[in-house]
Amino acid sequence: MRAKLLDESEGRRTYSLVFDVGEEVVRTLITFAREQDLEGSHFTAIGAFEDAVLGWFDWELKDYRPTRLAEQLEVVSFAGNIALSPQGGPALHAHVVVARRDCSACGGHLLEAHVRPTLEVVLTESPVHLQRRYDHSVGMATLS
Repeated sequence: MRAKLLDESEGRRTYSLVFDVGEEVVRTLITFAREQDLEGSHFTAIGAFEDAVLGWFDWELKDYRPTRLAEQLEVVSFAGNIALSPQGGPALHAHVVVARRDCSACGGHLLEAHVRPTLEVVLTESPVHLQRRYDHSVGMATLS
């Protein structure tokens, strides 16, 4: 992944991130957040994946049900945030809508994806850091 700092002012940094073929998106974003000490940011992206695993949150199980899409996919909408997890490291929360060859769409929580041919992300750090805390009533860590 190539990263470029586009702007830095008033406690806010904005980056352009360009992923290479084969890079795993979730792991790479978390690594970048850790390296840059990002404690609260949001992002949007466009590009394409060679495969993806999307999750649907099962309220009864309090866990994500994964669906693997093993095909070339266009990323038509991708947005999310990075906040501090209850354990203190960066945590990614991202939703994505992808289009198949026939232009039908699938969407959900992004659990895993590999880039092909590229993914272009604009990520902006917030001057106020975000923290996640485990909420027992919903069964997951949410922004507090």
